[in-house]
Amino acid sequence: MQKSSSASSLGPGGLDLTQTFFKPIQNTAPPSPTKRHTKISVIGVGNVGMAIAQTILTQDLADEIALVDAKADKLRGEMLDLQHAAAFLPRTKIHASVDYSVTVGSDLCIVTAGARQLPGESRLNLLQRNVDLFTSIIPPLAKYSPNTILLIVSNPVDILTYVAWKLSKFPSNRVIGSGTNLDSSRFRFLIADHLDVNAQDVQAFIVGEHGDSSVALWSSISVGGVPVLSFLEKEQISYEKETLENIHKAVANSAYEVISLKGYTSWAIGYSVANLARSILRDQRKIHAVSVFAKGLHGIDGGDVFLSLPAQLGRSGVLGVPNIHLTDEEAQQLRDSAKTLLEIQNQLGV
Repeated sequence: MQKSSSASSLGPGGLDLTQTFFKPIQNTAPPSPTKRHTKISVIGVGNVGMAIAQTILTQDLADEIALVDAKADKLRGEMLDLQHAAAFLPRTKIHASVDYSVTVGSDLCIVTAGARQLPGESRLNLLQRNVDLFTSIIPPLAKYSPNTILLIVSNPVDILTYVAWKLSKFPSNRVIGSGTNLDSSRFRFLIADHLDVNAQDVQAFIVGEHGDSSVALWSSISVGGVPVLSFLEKEQISYEKETLENIHKAVANSAYEVISLKGYTSWAIGYSVANLARSILRDQRKIHAVSVFAKGLHGIDGGDVFLSLPAQLGRSGVLGVPNIHLTDEEAQQLRDSAKTLLEIQNQLGV
């Protein structure tokens, strides 16, 4: 498929009007060498990939976006649909191709591509097909953008982030999974809704696997700087642990509910990943719950594993993991989550 982008000529083979339409001024200097051109590539133009691309465009996070997918017609249609909105968006060049060379020089590569589960197919077999798919995605991205940051969104995100790290041979700080960033947002929303406050005033994290063994860090939740559980104990306000567990279950079931109602999730993950892109590319050094190389942290051992922890993100990827306090129970749950992921990885032989 031929890639397409904007051009200054009128029609195929038409006259290039750039030099005649604009008159140069005198005593000019070349562009500043410090000017930065930001390029993001999105691999996979399904519902999730396009929600991410659309959010990145509307938030003016990139000068250039490259879209890659195996379905040429769908890919070109999505590209044209976005290009036709140019008058309503910040100026961003949009390219699309089935050839990974279109991603050359990317600052950030976001991978959303993944195989769909077939009727009666086991989760392990589906995972193996996704691993096989990644062998055709990750090496070309690493080849054309050797200094890029890989942001993996495809599920199961923790294991596929590990696979991307192995295939790319990148340093671990430049391979990140979207992990529980969205789970943590849902968690903050439910707590804020329960207390009738703004979700931006709630600090709360879901960590571990993006899945059934995720861990809610209740001990570190704060609202407006006030530690919630410590406040309740100090004020001698009783609460049922079951209430806390039900909120966590609601977080874990949120995606399933959306999928059962509309068939897929898209907008929330679009905003979540765009939020990560902003923190990375603009070196904001914000803390997000994302899937990172976790071996050696909080007693996690037994092998190389990626899972979600609060992590500071910036222009070089993962800048560090805060030494957040965990209760003994939370730390054990986190180690159990890592063990679950390692057992699956061992079955795959990755």
